Amino acid sequence: MKNKKILTVLFALFFSFTAIPQVMTGIEVLRENNFDLLKGKRVGLITNPTGVDSKLVSTVDILNSAPGVKLVALFGPEHGVRGDISAGDKVDNYTDPKTGIPVYSLYGKTRKPTTEMMKGIDVLVFDIQDIGARSYTFISTMGLAMEAAAEFNVNFVVLDRPNPLGGLKIEGNLTETGYYSFVSQFKIPYVYGLTVGELAKLLNGERYLTGGKKCNLEVVQMKGWQREMTFDATGLPWVLTSPHIPYKESAIFYSTSGILGELGVISEGVGYTLPFQMFGAEWIDGAKLADKLNSMNIKGVIFRPLSFKPYYGAHQGKQLGGVQVYITDYEKVNLMSIQFLVMEANNELYPNKNPFKMCKSDRLNMFDKVCGSKTVRDLFTKRMRYADVEAFLNKDVESFRKLSQKYYLY
Repeated sequence: MKNKKILTVLFALFFSFTAIPQVMTGIEVLRENNFDLLKGKRVGLITNPTGVDSKLVSTVDILNSAPGVKLVALFGPEHGVRGDISAGDKVDNYTDPKTGIPVYSLYGKTRKPTTEMMKGIDVLVFDIQDIGARSYTFISTMGLAMEAAAEFNVNFVVLDRPNPLGGLKIEGNLTETGYYSFVSQFKIPYVYGLTVGELAKLLNGERYLTGGKKCNLEVVQMKGWQREMTFDATGLPWVLTSPHIPYKESAIFYSTSGILGELGVISEGVGYTLPFQMFGAEWIDGAKLADKLNSMNIKGVIFRPLSFKPYYGAHQGKQLGGVQVYITDYEKVNLMSIQFLVMEANNELYPNKNPFKMCKSDRLNMFDKVCGSKTVRDLFTKRMRYADVEAFLNKDVESFRKLSQKYYLY
């Protein structure tokens, strides 16, 4: 009887880890449809290690062996096709050792496919897992590739994947003229609440590509995804989208701290085991900061004090005090606000430790780029109060929600 109970528990554990995913991604739907969309075509594939099916088989290998499909070129965004390039490092052209297919870099001398790269390609396919934040560069790569597709008159196919933040949460102001960059490529909010396929349709439909270009776009929709789903509800395996987004939760926390992290003064956890999920500095008493933040009654989140020593990066080897962020109610929490509220609390506790005054001058420019506007910094730094910038950050949310609904696929 005892052995039977043990076996029951073991079977339960096994099936909890091998549950059938609730969602079929675009590559799996394409395969289910016998690759009809690509048959007889010479295909260029833009992907990275996140381009996999539910069994973790690479889209590169799936398309390379697909009947009737000729995979002729691979394109690598930041981190490269196989994910062996560090964040920010340039990617060179090379040959994929497994398939022998040429790999062209979209994060080196050029970030947009060139005439030479596009020779002999009938269709460009995009299959990358995004994380739903404007400053994450994969969507910029997608937009520039769409422009190339329009210029060279080739079809553009997006194999859709879930937005790990879900499709309901929208936060942040639209990017303003003068602040478009590779980390704010489009006139969209910071948290935009669309899948990559839906975003591609919006960029195309609203003529947001440079020069108002419009490509011949087709999106292979997922099956089973619903707008309220965060990634953990999909049942799909998480493949780290970049070295500092190792867990599915990291995609959510990126929007809580990534903007502050651009200043390089207060650690956002990069270099430690909880990237983007914590804040710390040498001068901070974690218990005092946690008490201060928890007393502010921020909706949907609580803070735990901690002390840590980053293993690498800007704060390597330094003993930092700070807090870990715990989301208690995802529907209520405003992700972007957390980093501003942390800076507000830090200013009240340590008024002589202003990260905007302590950072290098070029970091202020980067802060403005990821915010999509200098106004965010101007409003906030007058008194270091989130309340002073809250209305500006929220001013475009509902208008964008209304606009983007035209392009919903789910």
